Order: sequence, then structure tokens, then C-alpha cells
Amino acid sequence: MQKEDVSLHGFLPSFQHFATQAIHVGQEPEQWNSQALVPPISMSTTFKQGAPGQHSGFEYSRSGNPTRNCLEKAVAALDGAKYSLAFASGLAATVTITHLLKAGDQIICMDDVYGGTNRYFRQVATKFGLKVSFVDCSETKLLEAAITPETKLVWVETPTNPILKIIDIEACAHIVHKHGDIILVVDNTFMSAYFQRPLSLGADICMYSATKYMNGHSDVVMGLVSVNSENLHNRLRFLQNSLGAVPSPLDCYLCNRGLKTLHVRMDKHFENGMAAAQFLESNPRVEKVVYPGLPSHPQHELAKRQCTGCPGMVAFYIKGTLQHAETFLKNLKIFTLAESLGGYESLAELPAIMTHASVPESDRDVLGISNTLIRLSVGLEDKKDLLEDLDQALKAAHPPSHN
Repeated sequence: MQKEDVSLHGFLPSFQHFATQAIHVGQEPEQWNSQALVPPISMSTTFKQGAPGQHSGFEYSRSGNPTRNCLEKAVAALDGAKYSLAFASGLAATVTITHLLKAGDQIICMDDVYGGTNRYFRQVATKFGLKVSFVDCSETKLLEAAITPETKLVWVETPTNPILKIIDIEACAHIVHKHGDIILVVDNTFMSAYFQRPLSLGADICMYSATKYMNGHSDVVMGLVSVNSENLHNRLRFLQNSLGAVPSPLDCYLCNRGLKTLHVRMDKHFENGMAAAQFLESNPRVEKVVYPGLPSHPQHELAKRQCTGCPGMVAFYIKGTLQHAETFLKNLKIFTLAESLGGYESLAELPAIMTHASVPESDRDVLGISNTLIRLSVGLEDKKDLLEDLDQALKAAHPPSHN
């Protein structure tokens, strides 16, 4: 199903001029003496100054880099933001944001999040005097009940990883901002800037693991943060320089290049993801499918109000046991058994044993991260080949004679 066909069923139209901005903002050839159409990779770690303390915009590459500037300008435009900052990884961005807080402050984190986020908040941030509460923010009453005078940061993902819950960003922002100086962060990794703009819905910070869809080629590890507040920007820019978790110029170049095809890639991810979800939902070997683009998703209507489409992330429960899930994964031919997501290639993984193994088992049980939950990152291959691959692997896990 093409994205425009799905849009007829209620998804918002794409953000105006997105493709043009992705290709041109921050890329002006006039900024280079060479008039290069493609921003060059500026590898210099230091820059000549005209006099002590007088530089032309760059002094040391950790503090600022020409190639990184191009990327940050482009991302800000795509997020509808005034400012954007690039970091060495998504977790580096998370750590930097957390450094906005002080000992004694409380973080409220969505209970279903990326395993690395859960691990950092639970096992690292708490060692430095921060209080962390994991709350199902899809239930806004639970979010409001969890807020205390010490709450300074609320962290949500939408869709969540790996259960694909949709969080009402606007409703969360309304609740959070009633309680004073609390920062609302939305991890927008799964949707990308093309399908969702958290800042326009009231979030204070939009962040990404750019390793995923924003770069889209499985060859860069990077984090991105966008804000509209000048105060937040200045504080984060200070921390970016002070903590030093910045990406290399080469990685910035590659991510900047990846943005140029983001709109094209996401449309195809949507088409293929929807096809995979519909196929799995109709398959007798599958217990349940979770995909925001399906009418069966409990927050499908919210997804249509909040997003312009859906990514290639599909979660499903295979019938049977861990053995059936492992057999399915071993028999995939096109989908690769691997962690990560959002690249051009299709991946499959078992969150309970792979990406979310660090989440306590009792929490996984509550969230529904069972041994039969499989997460797919549906890539850009031919749709027919992908469906045939899923079909044969399901039949290998549940041979026809056993049904």
C-alpha cells in the first residue's frame, strides 16, 4: 500500500517542503571557497585565529566543526526547530540531556523504552543522585500522578520500543507544563522527522538515535537533539562542548547525506511495513500483530492525528514458545538476525534476549516483552520477496502438518 493511499484513511499530509529542506538547508555552496555543491568533510581539529581569541567561527573541532554545522542546520529545519545539536550516539545525547539535571531531581521515564535508555537511567543515572520512575505515559493519569516537586524531566518514546505504544505528545506536554519547569523529551527515533514533529506538539526536546532512520544506511552511530528554546540550546551547547561526546566529521557527512533521501526512504518503509503487518495479521501462525498503521492498533486514531505515516517497525507474537521464535529467526533468508533498525536492509530480532535483555525480567513480563515477541525492521527490499521470506520462515517454525 502506497503512503498516499494510507493517507486517504486519515493520516496527516506530509510536512510542507520537507524534501526541499532536506536537500538544501545548510548545504549552500557559497559557504565554501571552492563553491562545493556537496559539503566537504572538514577533518581539521583546530583552526587558525586572526588574533588571540579572535576566530572566524571555529576554533577547536569539539566546540564546532563546519561539516557538523551543515548537518545541525539541516536537522533543525526538518524538525521545525530553531536549533539542533549532533552527538556521538543516541545514548551520548541522552547522557548530555540528563546533565541538565542535578542530584535529587526526578526523571519520569516511559516504562516501555529502548533497552539502552532503560539501562542508563536505572543503572547509571541513579548512581549520581537522580531519582528515576518508570511510568506508562500512554495513560496520562499515571503520568500526572507520578509528578512530584522534584520532577525535572519527563522522557517518552513514541512509538515505544519494542511494544509500539503511541504516546499523546500534546496531552503529555499539557500535563507536564502545568507543573512548572519540567522538560519534556520525546525520543523520535522510530518515526523520524518525516513522520512526526514532537516540538510542534509541545515537547521541549526532540531527540534521535540518528543511527536509525535519520541516517538510514547502518554505517553511522550518532545522536541528534532539536530544541526551540534559546536557553535550552545554550545549556545543551555548553554541555556538548564540556562533555565532548561529539560525532566525527565523517559521520556528520554520512548522516547529512542520508537526510537527502529520508522522505523517499520513509515512504517505502511505510509501504513495506504496512504490507508486512497486514500479511502477519492474516497469518494463522501469528498470535498478534502490533503496528500503528493497522486499525487493530489500540492507538491507531491517535497515530493518525499525530503522525504523517508509520515507519517499518512491526512487532508480532508468534504462536508457540521460544523454540518457535528461534526457529522462525533462524530460517529467515532476507531479514537478517541483528540488533538496531531503520536501515535500508530488513532486520529481525528477539527483544527479550537481545535489545531488551538488560530490562529486569519482571518488568519485561509486565510490558509484554515475552520470548515470542519478535521485532521487525522492515527495509527497502522488494515487497513480494519480504512477504515470501516471512511466509517460509513461519512455515518452518510451524510446519503445515502440525497445524
